[in-house]
Amino acid sequence: MHSELLRIGGLVIHSYGFCMALGFLGAWQIAVWLCRRSGRNADQLTSIITWLMITAVCGARIAYIIEHWKSEFVNNPIAIIRIDQGGLMFYGGFIAASLFVALYITIKKINLFEISDVLLSVLPLGHFFGRIGCFMHGCCYGRITSSKFGVCFPVNSPAWIEQCNAEPPLIATTALKSLPVIPTQLIEAGANLLLFAVMLLIFLKNHKRLGLPTGVYLLSYATIRFMIEYLRGDPRAAIGIFSISQTISLGLVIIGVAALFYSRYHNKISVNNS
Repeated sequence: MHSELLRIGGLVIHSYGFCMALGFLGAWQIAVWLCRRSGRNADQLTSIITWLMITAVCGARIAYIIEHWKSEFVNNPIAIIRIDQGGLMFYGGFIAASLFVALYITIKKINLFEISDVLLSVLPLGHFFGRIGCFMHGCCYGRITSSKFGVCFPVNSPAWIEQCNAEPPLIATTALKSLPVIPTQLIEAGANLLLFAVMLLIFLKNHKRLGLPTGVYLLSYATIRFMIEYLRGDPRAAIGIFSISQTISLGLVIIGVAALFYSRYHNKISVNNS
């Protein structure tokens, strides 16, 4: 865990903020490249991504604050603005960004999948860097484990604080590190990197099949996230027997299936008309 990547005088560069910036930059550059390869408007996409960055960060932060209000913010409200130190809920940003895209395509009168197919093909790369940032900051950690793959986080890390504050306490406040936990951040980072490779191949070979990349991403990531939620050890808000993220994942599966049906239907029409 290295929450502070670099300190120069009074300037502090946090690992989470740095990784998030790398993720946005990398995803944006590859999205532009995919637009040019598929004949889409790269300038239009760049404009969309700029606003998506702002919208997604705001949505992700608001969702995280709502889910972790009692455990992190009720006694320390100034922490609300410290997004450079971690604390973004991916699905909150995803929903906020989706609402922005829905508004954009309504105003511009363009096909949703012309945009979403590109954006969702590169999103796993940005998400990969984001989860590396989570690991370096220590948030989004997993359950306590006796496995040799368990990771111990240092004093004042989120895992250490949670284990000290547990009822009864799991470790003493004099402990120099947390109990070993599952490195869910690295597991999800690896899954996202693999998903990015798959999405890249699918888009390059099937970019004319509108909706196919979107459907594949939604089904794939929803499944990944649903399963990883069972390994998470940080405080999780729930809806019934599922966490909020699992509930959203189930919804995305339905939308993903609908996108695949649209892709198949649209492709048949295109073939028949050609």
